[in-house]
Amino acid sequence: MNENLRQALLRARLSEQDVATSLGVDPKTVRRWIEGRVPYPANRAALVDLLTMDGAYLWPDSDGPLASRAHFNELAAVYPHRWAISRETWVRLFTSAMREIGILAYSGLFLAEDVGILSLIADKARCGVRVRIALGDPQSTHVAERGAQEGIGDAMSAKVRNALALYRSLLSVPNVEIRLHQTALYNSLYRADEEILVNQHTYGTAAAHSPVFHLQGMGGSDMTAVYVESFDRIWIGASNYE
Repeated sequence: MNENLRQALLRARLSEQDVATSLGVDPKTVRRWIEGRVPYPANRAALVDLLTMDGAYLWPDSDGPLASRAHFNELAAVYPHRWAISRETWVRLFTSAMREIGILAYSGLFLAEDVGILSLIADKARCGVRVRIALGDPQSTHVAERGAQEGIGDAMSAKVRNALALYRSLLSVPNVEIRLHQTALYNSLYRADEEILVNQHTYGTAAAHSPVFHLQGMGGSDMTAVYVESFDRIWIGASNYE
């Protein structure tokens, strides 16, 4: 019996049928997971996403990439591509923020184009959540270099300008700040308090096609702290956008 999984489902108030419907599997399959069978990696990743739990906690004896290879307390999931992350995961991430939302990217255009997520971020800011958005200066050499690396040239600068035009509506909301950085980013960060989606930057590959680490930090979490400190260092050196 996988008692950790059973308890996680009870806390989330999810029945076997709920899980089966969400993941597109037979309820009997879910029953076998609860009884102790380890799901295939894709289903484990989906369960981690559904339950927002650490895969290593749910399957401590598994040798899969979401369990023993993961840092027990922090690495909740690994996505092969950013586009593989469901919109529901992004909504859940920003909805969970109680103190701070942070976006560090070159453009973050995919979020800026989502009116519902922008509205969600604005609502969180009105409720007192600090929102910090740091995008690449469209005139910086690093933005130009990233465009060249991805094979889109000047389109990268255009993406940043488009994103700024869309994010600009948030500036009228209290607790929202937007800054421009001139940093060579090795990853983009999307943060809600101590939970972070870390989008890797792979040479020659668009960020949307690169892997993402889902970190759920706790008190004293080393991995999460590294990215939080990186965000803060870049933020301090960035210039205000008005």
